[in-house]
Amino acid sequence: MREAAFVKQNKDKWLKFESLLKNNTNISPDELSASYVEITDHLSYANTFYRGSNTAKYLNDLASHAHRKIYRNKKESKNKFVLFYTKEFPLFFYQYQKQLLFSFIVFVLFAIIGAYSAANDDSFVRAVLGDAYVNSTLNNIENDDPMAVYKQASETDMFLGITINNVRVGLMAFTFGVLAGLGTLIVIMQNAIMLGSFQYFFYDKGLLWESARTIWIHGTIEISVIIIAACAGLVVGRSILFPKTYSRLQSFVTGIKDGLKIVISTVPFFIIAGFLEGFVTRHTEMPDVLAILIISLSLMLIVWYYVLLPHRLHKKIVDGK
Repeated sequence: MREAAFVKQNKDKWLKFESLLKNNTNISPDELSASYVEITDHLSYANTFYRGSNTAKYLNDLASHAHRKIYRNKKESKNKFVLFYTKEFPLFFYQYQKQLLFSFIVFVLFAIIGAYSAANDDSFVRAVLGDAYVNSTLNNIENDDPMAVYKQASETDMFLGITINNVRVGLMAFTFGVLAGLGTLIVIMQNAIMLGSFQYFFYDKGLLWESARTIWIHGTIEISVIIIAACAGLVVGRSILFPKTYSRLQSFVTGIKDGLKIVISTVPFFIIAGFLEGFVTRHTEMPDVLAILIISLSLMLIVWYYVLLPHRLHKKIVDGK
């Protein structure tokens, strides 16, 4: 069947179902379930014969909306907080995988630029990290404790301070998206260049492994969620630049709401990163195996939650499960 004929045959059903969902009309569980099954069948058909088309995208959004409503109506799903993090957000975030990938690529690119700049300009690290930090670290290196900076404050004070600062950076990456995404790119650039020059500084001192095994205990989650918060800012920026069929205001409001959901999802991870930096990173004497295990588990958690789980839930919808 041609796509135009497929749309003409089913358009009225889709619009009616979409209207019921958007207006929060009370629908019997049986009717909602039957309509949802039909929509997912249509989605599977569209993905098979019209993959990548506007029809397939529309049906995917409609099925996702219906899926979230179904889970909200389940008696056993009364805890909205748990539902948001385990079902609603991962499914919602599937549509923003491209923005996440773009945010990641930009971050890596500027981190490389930061390392390259530090390698070719002796004053670059001081300009980025500040004389006080560099001088303090040099003193720590001379005292055979290059990572002593993570031991200077008490565990609780460091945990609270780092967590608050990380959340602040994440909110900046998100809110600066209102500058058509340019502000978000600047936040990414600043943090990535700082990281690249920071790591080169230790490499130049022959301490790359010592620094990496220590820093990335908390940095794996910390840097990851900054990239994800930047993804939220890019979502806002895109809503301004590319409103599609919506008015620019409608698109902007949607972009803000979607970006805010992404930022909210990062809060528990910022807390985990702050805890690791405040209570765990300071133990620089821990065996390499333990440090590698913590870093690996942190990376697996981020990749699973923000990449694998969204794809898995989306596939369930497409397959009608």
